[in-house]
Amino acid sequence: MELPPDAFRPDQQPYDPAYDPVHARDPGRNRDYAPTYWIATAGPPPEDDGPVTGDMDVDVAIVGSGYTGLSAAIHLAREHGIKAVVLEANRTAWGCSTRNGGQAQISAGRLKRSQWVEAWGVETAVRLHREIAEGFDLFRSLIAELDVDVEPQDGGHLYIAHRARLMPALEAECRLMNETFGYGARILSGMEVQREHVGDREAAGALWEPDGIGIHAGKLAFGYQRLARRLGARVMTASPVLDIAGRGGMQHLRTPGGTVRARRVAIATAGYTPPGMYRPTRHRLMPILSNSVVTRPLDASEIAACNFRTRMVLTDTRTLRHYYRLLPDNRVQIGSRSAVTGADAANPRHLNLLLEGLYRKFPALRGIPLDHSWWGWVDVSHDMMPRIVQAEPGAPVFYAMGYGGNGVMYSAQAGRRLAQLVAGQALDRTLPIFASTLPSHGLLTPFRRLGQRLMYQLYQRRDEAV
Repeated sequence: MELPPDAFRPDQQPYDPAYDPVHARDPGRNRDYAPTYWIATAGPPPEDDGPVTGDMDVDVAIVGSGYTGLSAAIHLAREHGIKAVVLEANRTAWGCSTRNGGQAQISAGRLKRSQWVEAWGVETAVRLHREIAEGFDLFRSLIAELDVDVEPQDGGHLYIAHRARLMPALEAECRLMNETFGYGARILSGMEVQREHVGDREAAGALWEPDGIGIHAGKLAFGYQRLARRLGARVMTASPVLDIAGRGGMQHLRTPGGTVRARRVAIATAGYTPPGMYRPTRHRLMPILSNSVVTRPLDASEIAACNFRTRMVLTDTRTLRHYYRLLPDNRVQIGSRSAVTGADAANPRHLNLLLEGLYRKFPALRGIPLDHSWWGWVDVSHDMMPRIVQAEPGAPVFYAMGYGGNGVMYSAQAGRRLAQLVAGQALDRTLPIFASTLPSHGLLTPFRRLGQRLMYQLYQRRDEAV
């Protein structure tokens, strides 16, 4: 008699709020989800294929079952006829994909288009914009075909100046977007923002981008998994990859349940990449904590007091930015950066800083009860841009990582590009995100968090200056 996959699944382990990818050997095995709004409201996780329970040979192994890994599995099956095996340490989309703010914007990485032009010139910047615009179109098409309503809140993205002194920079960025990239961005005055869109008391104006969608992060991930499995991929949970080594023409991925021998490997572990898993990815990302809260549902008077006339995704101009919106069930979600280490993540100071940010914007919400509070790790690259590349010459190992908190949308396209690499197709190496591996901090690596603490203090002083 064939036993079900659950018969071999290890006991579920509790959520670890102090988990820190800089120090942890691995993300755990079959750990419970972080207590996010998305997990609480997504419904039960989709069926999977259980854990690895012995040695096995596969054509393609994908490490990580978040948006990128599942998109890669979808596109490998759909466009290349390859049915991959996805290896997940814990449960489906346990990391970034169920801990984010659910904001899809026309961006990838942390750099603005003016910074693209400065770094690589106009021609390359224009082609990079086209790549990301194509990614947004792909994202729209994927969410439309899923078997679940991801609760899309369309209408664009408002990038809100939290101080008047920041408006000239937004105006210059808007001109560049329109004149150089042919993009239909618009500048709104502070009065327009507060009267017509949202009563954010800090809003001194805004840059409106026509491409922006809010989604239910958990339902999106679960929908991706169901689509990937319908197309023939297998998703094996409770199977952390402890290390990857090439031997005998195969890549050996060691898990607690057995070794997976794969001809080709795709790594999509983002901010949850174990430092000892694979040498070419070691310390190539700076994991950054982002904390988020969701309030109880607002009543009609509270919505009126905040003048929520829009359900667009919203971001302010702080370096340690706030991202926020009114959810479909009338709760407010807001997130930002504060904590540096996993050990300090639960410190009430970080929650209080986030709440004070909410209250400055919406004084009527001071003291409102919270229904959900969580944090998660963002995969920030050292040059603030993602990479979809071969990990090292001669090895059939590829990765897509480094979105800097802007991966909800572009991860769909990154997964598609990762699938192309795995299938043996070349990408346009004139684009910087396909041209080189993630940079390293080298000798500065042990001091990165000291630098991060100092920079956070600087950013906070600078951001709050009038």
